[in-house]
Amino acid sequence: MTIRQSGAAKVGPVLRASEITEAIVEAIKIDNPDRQVDIQDQGGYVRVMVEGRCVVTKKTIEHVLGREFRMPGELEVYLSSFAGRIRTGSEQVVWEFLNKN
Repeated sequence: MTIRQSGAAKVGPVLRASEITEAIVEAIKIDNPDRQVDIQDQGGYVRVMVEGRCVVTKKTIEHVLGREFRMPGELEVYLSSFAGRIRTGSEQVVWEFLNKN
């Protein structure tokens, strides 16, 4: 699923609310410096939306948390859903909008 707001395709994770989620959201903001990162805190979960492409890296999450972070396995524990196409790896996770037209 991809979310469209004001004609723009928004992608990104939906994360279960937790202290780790707060660190993941902060890392997403750092890893996407030239993009607007929209956050919807729904109490039990947090939706992160970025236009077109959203990246989060293991290095940035570890920096924010101050400890090691197992990617993508530990991220998947908090990931309840997402918008866009996801690519996972041991160093980063990317959500992208791929226009099939």
